[in-house]
Amino acid sequence: MEPFFKYVNPGQEDKDWGLYLSCAGKADIKPGVIYPPTTHPSGYHFSFERGRVLEEYQINYITDGAGLYENRGGKYNVTPGSMIFTKPGQWHRYKPKKSTGWVEHYVGFSGYIAHQIFGRPWFIQKNAVVEVGYREEIIDTYYKIFNYVKEEKPGYQQVAAGMVMKLLGFIVSLDKQKDFSGKRVEKIIKNACFSIRENVETEINFQSFAEENHIGYSYFRKMFKKYTGVPPVQYHLDLKILRAKEMLLYTDKSVKEISYALGFQSIYYFSRIFKTKLGVAPTEIRKSMKS
Repeated sequence: MEPFFKYVNPGQEDKDWGLYLSCAGKADIKPGVIYPPTTHPSGYHFSFERGRVLEEYQINYITDGAGLYENRGGKYNVTPGSMIFTKPGQWHRYKPKKSTGWVEHYVGFSGYIAHQIFGRPWFIQKNAVVEVGYREEIIDTYYKIFNYVKEEKPGYQQVAAGMVMKLLGFIVSLDKQKDFSGKRVEKIIKNACFSIRENVETEINFQSFAEENHIGYSYFRKMFKKYTGVPPVQYHLDLKILRAKEMLLYTDKSVKEISYALGFQSIYYFSRIFKTKLGVAPTEIRKSMKS
């Protein structure tokens, strides 16, 4: 795709959607070229000496060349496969090396959903530059965003906003996979997930499971939570509650029968956990289905 830049003008309906685009573009900076180029739009132009502050989020993906990114948190080397995150109100500056230049793809956006996403622990804890490597799914998502922005067909903001969400999901997923790629613990966790699903109704001793797989329980629990988002015991309990919901909706078994079938020692404990997880009591779920 040829280099381009485009401002977009979101309407109130776009802003009410929760995430809306403000700009998108691709730049091919040749070695030795002054950066940013003089053709850079006035609202985004800056000098490296002074830096700049934006009123939007920006995600830059560098697919070729190398350079430097700096904010109040520190200085970061940028290499092919680097994702650069810039937040609104954050002073920053960046530039490619004169000897290499770089190819950058970027999208600017804002909205209350964007604020919620960047308030999540992953985005708070991560540095401004994250290495994900050259990924076809990421570059393809950028190009789809670019096409929507170029055409500006009715509703393009909503579709492009969804593509930005997809982009953020890819980035988080790829970064999380780094801790597991090629490691034995990933296979153990996958086996654990399969075993839990196959034995939802029974009690599972995860300490014994770890011992049988010759792995420390604390390490297994820590990596399981990192992989799935919840500890193994919680993962098992969540599946029990989902199975209970299915049984309440599609069988004639009583709440008591279901609670004991799924290994809960007390119908009162089962009902309390069910309501905590799903927001309604087991009996209310069944009533809503009948009505």
